[in-house]
Amino acid sequence: MVIISHGIDLVECRRIADLLERHRERFLDRMFTPAERERIDRFRDPVPHVAGRFAAKEAILKVLGTGWRGEIAWTDMEITNDAFGAPHASLSGECAKLARKRGIVKILLSISHTDTHALASALGVQ
Repeated sequence: MVIISHGIDLVECRRIADLLERHRERFLDRMFTPAERERIDRFRDPVPHVAGRFAAKEAILKVLGTGWRGEIAWTDMEITNDAFGAPHASLSGECAKLARKRGIVKILLSISHTDTHALASALGVQ
């Protein structure tokens, strides 16, 4: 396995809480796939979880070397969990295209959060 690139992002949970308070449905629809939304809806307090997923998507954009621009959609990145709870990233659309161009065949992902902050680290590997 060869590491092509690394991305990391830190998000303040208060920022996400404010977005959810002001623009909940619009924000969630823009950022998350139906499968991600289903998982989010299971949490009594979704803020740390949403912040972690947001950080993961930002970290993936850093792996791709683009940031959020052009034809990229937030839903081109889907963060799911395996049976043990480990996060996994799936790319589609423009994000998948950019990954192929860089020779990235898989994104390794780690997410952590507290009540105040969420952090995600992503590795693009060949």
